[in-house]
Amino acid sequence: MEILIYGIINSVQLVLMALGFTLVYGVSRLPNFAHGALYVLAGYMTWLLVNRVGLNYPLSMAVALVLTGLIGAAMYHFILVRVRGMAISEIIASYAIGLAIIEGLRWGGLKGGTFTLPSFVEGSVSLLGVSVDYQRLIVVVAGLILVALLWLFVSGTKLGLGLKGMAQDEQAAMTLGIDSDRMAVVSMAIGSVLAGVAALVLLPLGSIVVEAGYRVLIMAVAVCVVGGLGSWNGAILAAFIIGFAQILTERYLGAHYQIVVALLAIIITLVMRPSGLFGRQKELEERV
Repeated sequence: MEILIYGIINSVQLVLMALGFTLVYGVSRLPNFAHGALYVLAGYMTWLLVNRVGLNYPLSMAVALVLTGLIGAAMYHFILVRVRGMAISEIIASYAIGLAIIEGLRWGGLKGGTFTLPSFVEGSVSLLGVSVDYQRLIVVVAGLILVALLWLFVSGTKLGLGLKGMAQDEQAAMTLGIDSDRMAVVSMAIGSVLAGVAALVLLPLGSIVVEAGYRVLIMAVAVCVVGGLGSWNGAILAAFIIGFAQILTERYLGAHYQIVVALLAIIITLVMRPSGLFGRQKELEERV
């Protein structure tokens, strides 16, 4: 039961980490390698607003999410739009931005484990004989709500349908009057906010450290590669596959092997099925 319960919790954590990355790539085909940096930045801005500015916790979270979304939109509008369509340049540019943010935070004093966010609810509860703290239960509930809201937004709003159209067929969507760059800016803003939401829900389980940015990026890339780049359903399924694999590895080998599981998942997927579980990219044999 412990493996089952914590496997579900870990899988939902991976879903939260990967949703923003998947959304941005699915809509604009832009691999946002600054995703992990935005995750850390949102958490650190919340800490600053609470401890330096003196705002209350809920208002600090809301302001941090808005700022994170604006930063993501500005990244595309001023930098990434100039290299869009050049795959290598997109990766280099977005990773360079993320590296500048993370190392800038380190230079600014974000070191050690002294920066923490409070849990939403203190305490724990016993589920089927397994002790689980309330914050981890909030992670699961937040993940379910976020996926449901994202589905409703994409399926039931004009803007969401525009994003869906861009994800399905960019050229056809443009012929119908949908502005590709505008949708890319919107997707970057929403994807950045999703990274921020993941940070605000997950960081109370630990400390705000710059290394978390690299870890979140690796996990997001692993989930998206295994599930199929641009596939939301694939990302969710991949998150559960990797999530349970990590819990089993932690149980029998050790917690420090979790990152190895994610890296192995990327390598095995690229060797066995380059397009991922639900990807629409051409298989290797079709390209040769």
